[in-house]
Amino acid sequence: MEIISNILYYVVPFLVLLGILVFVHELGHFLVARAGGVKVDEFSIGFGKELWGRTDKKGTHWKVCAIPLGGYCKFYGDEDAASVSESEKLKDISEEEKKHIFQFLAPSKRMLIALAGPGANYLFAILIFTLIFWGFGRMTFPPVVGEVIPDSAAAKAGILKNDRILEINGHEIKDFNGIRYEVDLAVDGKVEVKLLRDGQEKVLNFPLEVIEVTEYNGTVSKRAMLGVKSVNAVELDDTDLSLWEALRDASVETWDITSATLRGVGQMLTGERGGDDVGGIIRIAEMSGDITKQNGIFDFVVFMALLSINLGLINLFPIPLLDGGHIVICLVEMVTRREMSVRVKDMLFRTGFALIMALMIFATWNDIVRLVNRWFA
Repeated sequence: MEIISNILYYVVPFLVLLGILVFVHELGHFLVARAGGVKVDEFSIGFGKELWGRTDKKGTHWKVCAIPLGGYCKFYGDEDAASVSESEKLKDISEEEKKHIFQFLAPSKRMLIALAGPGANYLFAILIFTLIFWGFGRMTFPPVVGEVIPDSAAAKAGILKNDRILEINGHEIKDFNGIRYEVDLAVDGKVEVKLLRDGQEKVLNFPLEVIEVTEYNGTVSKRAMLGVKSVNAVELDDTDLSLWEALRDASVETWDITSATLRGVGQMLTGERGGDDVGGIIRIAEMSGDITKQNGIFDFVVFMALLSINLGLINLFPIPLLDGGHIVICLVEMVTRREMSVRVKDMLFRTGFALIMALMIFATWNDIVRLVNRWFA
């Protein structure tokens, strides 16, 4: 029974989550490519053996494959799913056919098609947040201290119950989750906290304390913490949001998440922060299962929006094979007004493949270590 329960709570939600996000991403590429007259040979969810498929009137073969860990949109003339051209196949192409082949499009058009995938992920996240804010209102846990943990950094610094945290390290705190967000991004384990107490603002500078905390999934870990707990209450908007206001706030929320993620990545690149937070497929499956099991469908949908933002952002990184790599190549060709040679592109794509594989191995190792620690805990 436990095995069946784990499949229902961990495997099924993960496959649904990944399938939806991959479909959204690839649909962005597909729609813009079709609008630009590009012939699309395949639209695949997953890799490997085909489980289901059909071909539409325009010749695109839609399919679902056995390994549900990604997907691709393959254009006519591509050697593989990364849009590397199949040179032998394109040798005797007529000028009319070139109008429908991705590799022969102007760099600006190719760049739009590459941008469409990450763009679709961002639009999907904004849509989810908009519907939530419009239908349910913006519900937040206020950054008000409900309890100060004894002997914690907050207790030693003099933070008191009912203090409202306004800023941490110069960044505005909008809700209680923002406290952990900024504390996790703190460099050298030190923070500057601006708070409101009895109508007066105070600024405190102090080091964080590393303490044991119990995560939402029941695991115990050691982290640099402020040492405060939230009040047992929520804050709601005084008035219902109109559709336009919900869309505006959803866009701001999406930008804030992107900005915080980029700051974390920047700190890892500069060595100010370790790479323990880098996770991969296993981590996503673990988190989606925990959320589904303990929180329910609403939090799962919010997690889907967060992951959609991350998927869109990662694909914009200027790494060959990712959409960001294609965008950089297009920009170079637009500036130089010359097509980059096939040899150079091939070298870049091989380098990009090596980088992505190295990152996947590193992320998987982190995931395994985390799971082992969780099992033993």
